Amino acid sequence: MARIAGVDLPKNKRIEIGLTYIYGIGLSCSKQILKKIQINHNILIKDLTDQHIIDIRKILNENYDIEGDLRRRESMNIKRLMEINCYKGKRHRIGLPLRGQRTRTNARTRRGIKKTMAGKKKAPKK
Repeated sequence: MARIAGVDLPKNKRIEIGLTYIYGIGLSCSKQILKKIQINHNILIKDLTDQHIIDIRKILNENYDIEGDLRRRESMNIKRLMEINCYKGKRHRIGLPLRGQRTRTNARTRRGIKKTMAGKKKAPKK
């Protein structure tokens, strides 16, 4: 099993798909990486040589922000928006959608499930 950037890649998948298990690497980035190294994108991860894995790690470290660094940068950007008190920061703080979606009937993912009437007594059982 190949371990790249702290992520165990599934050994029975193609390398093209396996690289997408790394946070910050999508399918198009995966194809670009494999083209730079000149590896066939249909090779299974278990069939990679140690040299291929070293080359992939080298390119990822030099050219891409992945995993922890990328997560840290995203959280810092969100904290900055919240600190400067801009509209998007306020929406992050109160847990509502940021990009203009309606909230009257939708947005259950961001808002959570609410009770329709607070404090209403249940009818007694007969």
